[in-house]
Amino acid sequence: MVDLSKRQRKQNQRPHDSDNHAYQTGEYQRIQISTDGFNVYPEAIDLAFSQYAAHGVLIKEYRNASIAYTPSEMVGTDRRVISGNINKFTICTSDVERHNLTIRTLMKRFTRLALGFSKKLEYHEAAIAMFLAYYNFVWRTRHADNSGQPGRLRPTAAMMAKVTNRLWNFGDLYDEVLNYG
Repeated sequence: MVDLSKRQRKQNQRPHDSDNHAYQTGEYQRIQISTDGFNVYPEAIDLAFSQYAAHGVLIKEYRNASIAYTPSEMVGTDRRVISGNINKFTICTSDVERHNLTIRTLMKRFTRLALGFSKKLEYHEAAIAMFLAYYNFVWRTRHADNSGQPGRLRPTAAMMAKVTNRLWNFGDLYDEVLNYG
């Protein structure tokens, strides 16, 4: 969480607790973080973000969750506001769950019972970093098209987040890694 708070864009330096006047006038952006029910998240978010993050928890209830290798049936959800003034119906973990599914689907080292594993942690970290860089800077998804034809290509995730203004290819990514070191 501390790493995430450092990566969060801030207009100025991180305010101190005594800077409530700056926060109340809107100088600093408050973010919303949605998590599952893992009990270490509330304290970690509070330590990393203080009052500058609203936190909500989404707990999903399943039936038949103990049967191995079969999908469980979700029978309900419980949304709880932990801190901040947020609408409990905006608490959602679908985006990160979809991203995790994409990673597991496209990187076979995350597929259950697969042989695509790394014996060294540094190789595993390098493979993940390369995949995420490729996914954000090179990979282009398509707009949905109801005609059955492939839709138009979208800009990359990095372009939509305004991290870059151009299309990259694998060669650009490789050159950037070499220039970084």
